Amino acid sequence: MAKRTVKISGIERKIFVLDTSVIIFDHTAIKNFAEHDVVIPITVLEELDQFKKGNDTKNFAAREFIRYVDAHSGRHSLQEWTSINGPKRGQFKIEMHTSATLNAEKIFDERKPDHRILNTALYVAEHHPQRKVVLVTKDINLRIKAKSLNLNAEDYETGKIKTLDELHSGALELTNVSPAAIAQVYANDSIARTSVLKKTRPLANQYFILKNESQSVLTRYYAEEDILIRIGKTSAFGVHPKNAEQTFALDAVMDPEIQLVSIQGVAGTGKTLLSLAGALEQRRLYHQIYLARPIVPLSNKDIGYLPGDVNSKLNPYMEPLWDNLKYIRSLFGEKDREFKQLNEMVEQQKLVVCPLAYIRGRSLSNVFFIVDEAQNLTPHEVKTIITRAGENTKIIFTGDIHQIDTPYLDAQSNGLSYLIEKLKGQALYAHITLQKGERSALANLANELL
Repeated sequence: MAKRTVKISGIERKIFVLDTSVIIFDHTAIKNFAEHDVVIPITVLEELDQFKKGNDTKNFAAREFIRYVDAHSGRHSLQEWTSINGPKRGQFKIEMHTSATLNAEKIFDERKPDHRILNTALYVAEHHPQRKVVLVTKDINLRIKAKSLNLNAEDYETGKIKTLDELHSGALELTNVSPAAIAQVYANDSIARTSVLKKTRPLANQYFILKNESQSVLTRYYAEEDILIRIGKTSAFGVHPKNAEQTFALDAVMDPEIQLVSIQGVAGTGKTLLSLAGALEQRRLYHQIYLARPIVPLSNKDIGYLPGDVNSKLNPYMEPLWDNLKYIRSLFGEKDREFKQLNEMVEQQKLVVCPLAYIRGRSLSNVFFIVDEAQNLTPHEVKTIITRAGENTKIIFTGDIHQIDTPYLDAQSNGLSYLIEKLKGQALYAHITLQKGERSALANLANELL
């Protein structure tokens, strides 16, 4: 006898079983499965209960999801199907069963939360043979284990960009540009877009290298007037750009009309250094400069494992940020005004280097905010940071989408890639990918060949 498929309006209704990693990645995930139903294994709630205390993002996500479940269960038993709020949404419930005919704990010879979650998904599949049951997890290994048990398993796709090949780089090189056009840019500091790009309308704040065999000029597309404006080589607090992409990056950092900037590139391309130098050059425009980065503990262990007090535990994670500040300070002598200003800014907390978690809940008004290692943030975390921006605030995200240190993110699902894909073309936003390393010839060799 053929299995009967449950459908609504001609659409097959599936059951998605969510792993803890999905909730930590996006605590609103339960709302993102359209008309399909969602099962939360009781083991997931047990794991979230362990995460609910603390100031890290995972702790915030655990608390928010637990509050959501409590608020929307009402007087219903959570073992009953309960409607998910929102138009055309399915239902959810908590599944108590952690064993099935096919026992993952016996097969993999280990009692652990992942295997109990697998058992719950297997149980749901057994008891709903007419429905397609899918385990959704950010844990690659758990997906492989599920598939080895003939269980459907998928990554959580919300916030994941489709392809890296088409990810906006922020800059293009146009060759065979007429000498007359380049001369006009130098003479007027701008040129009509149609004089260079007749049919193509670029993205707002997209950068262009206009060149021919003997000449070149750097430009940015100014969408409001449909023109390309000239970008001159400048410096910031003693730091000089060493290539075209660095010049573009510093331009975006220094332009007050661009309130949000992302800079992507491998180690040694100058992402954080240019951002910090640009911030220091504009220090009079802002009350504070924040230089922050997320803490990703080694081997995914909490920093409590490290010896010493709070500062001792955090110093190893903040040291790369201090290194950039020390480098800028080394450009000046001890008697130079800039050297003294840097020391005073740190002492008076006008320049603050801190973990990103310390910023949570603060208002970001009159602040120049640099977020380093943004590839280790989820899309939701990036959104949370940006939505805290108040008046006269500028935010810079820097990172390398190919160097991710968290287990449930990848080059397509991290917050930096998501930001680049979703905000490209907005007038308040600019992005540039730095291609060339400028740290040293040795560092460049490693990036190219190792």
